[in-house]
Amino acid sequence: MAKPREVTDASFDQEVIKATKPVLVDFWAPWCGPCRMVAPIVEELAEEYDGKVDFVKLNTDDNPNTAITYGIRSIPTLLVFKEGKPVGQIIGFRPKSDLKQRLDAVLVPA
Repeated sequence: MAKPREVTDASFDQEVIKATKPVLVDFWAPWCGPCRMVAPIVEELAEEYDGKVDFVKLNTDDNPNTAITYGIRSIPTLLVFKEGKPVGQIIGFRPKSDLKQRLDAVLVPA
């Protein structure tokens, strides 16, 4: 059962930048209501895209450096990384269909 893993400022480079598959990073915080709304959708997508996309969560309260590096100003923000570079960004709560559309666009070979 695929579930998003927690990453930290210290593990971000290894887990996301050096990943061989695309990675969706969920920037969130425990106090954020919309973050709690998007979390179950991200978990469903982790199941559906198992083997194609890795899913990770980064708590911006505990790991501010990575959020600052990528200009995260509001949460939830979902960033999709491919070959170590951000290739898609979704800010705020979005329906599952929007997230799937963005992921599918990233998975299409260039």
